[in-house]
Amino acid sequence: MLRINDTAPNFTAETTHGKIDFHQWIGDKWAVLFSHPKDFTPVCTTELGYMAKIEPEFTKRNTKLIGLSVDPVENHSKWAADIEETQGSAVKYPMIGDTDLTVAKLYNMLPAEEAGGSDGRTAAANATVRSVFIIGPDKKIKLMLTYPMTTGRNFDEILRVLDSMQLTAKHKVATPANWKQGDDVIIAGSVSDEDAKTLFPGGWKAVKPYLRVTKQPG
Repeated sequence: MLRINDTAPNFTAETTHGKIDFHQWIGDKWAVLFSHPKDFTPVCTTELGYMAKIEPEFTKRNTKLIGLSVDPVENHSKWAADIEETQGSAVKYPMIGDTDLTVAKLYNMLPAEEAGGSDGRTAAANATVRSVFIIGPDKKIKLMLTYPMTTGRNFDEILRVLDSMQLTAKHKVATPANWKQGDDVIIAGSVSDEDAKTLFPGGWKAVKPYLRVTKQPG
């Protein structure tokens, strides 16, 4: 089983941008790996199109996008044309062709003992290949989400979480429920009041001794 802060399994795979080594491809950036049960499926078509539209927002955050489906790369290229036609945005990020199910198994989206490859598999058979992983420059898994096939993913939420993780990686803070960029934050519990005076010279509001609210740093 994969857990938060585990090293993201490395792999080599064919993509719409050629063959990649995943860790080398990430380099010193953050990465979002998001998977799909099958090409030419309706909900995933809208998701890939929306990610294509907002890719510049991820680029601003030093983050690369990569999609995955168990279908072959040549199918991805044909699907990309449909995505651009119906969603109005061209898919420029790479899409992995996971025809032997290697990546899906590495990331626990399919059982390791699952037999065969992509041929003949239906979207229902791949229903669990609908996950999002955020991976840091240290190659550690920072977030995992899995959605049902009939519910489109909220990629604005992925941007929000990415903002939080990048902020809290630099500063000794946490973000409260429904936080968004610019909102107040919480001073980490590991920071003493004495240290907080140096780290947060603007001060804070102590709602409780363990709940100290301050302006977003940086």
